[in-house]
Amino acid sequence: MHALTFSLATEADIPALVELVTSSYRGDASRAGWTTEADLLDGNRIDPEVLREDIVRPRSRILLAHRDDALIACAHVAEQDGAGYFGMFSVAPTAQGGGLGRIVLTEAERLAREDLGLATMRMTVIDVRDELIAWYERRGYRRTGIKKPFPYGDERFGIPKRPDLRFEILEKPL
Repeated sequence: MHALTFSLATEADIPALVELVTSSYRGDASRAGWTTEADLLDGNRIDPEVLREDIVRPRSRILLAHRDDALIACAHVAEQDGAGYFGMFSVAPTAQGGGLGRIVLTEAERLAREDLGLATMRMTVIDVRDELIAWYERRGYRRTGIKKPFPYGDERFGIPKRPDLRFEILEKPL
């Protein structure tokens, strides 16, 4: 296995990021990995304009992981309400299950702690994603019990297939 290289996204990376994130979560391609949301949501996983705003916003970084010059994973790290926010975490479906996600998560936490000077990382996870939540718990995140509504009706974030989706906030001290 070749080494990963990390960089930060620019606006030129938007098309590749949209493709990676979509393939990791939606449609038949996502079923090759274990993080698929294909049974929960259709449509977009990321809106290019929202992504552009995240790239240019101060104290917001899109972390890219490459192997052999191919984009293989990404994550969004930003300051939000005085803590780190971790989102848009995507690993190419055919590369999942081999420890790559753990390496990218560790680098994202380092970025939040060292580059942004943040002491806590938070994320939102769809609360019916038990296997995914358990994966984060094994990496030190804890369920806060704080729930947020899913943005039903805003198709920039997908078309729900169920009426009971909501987010739960997970948190970890850095």
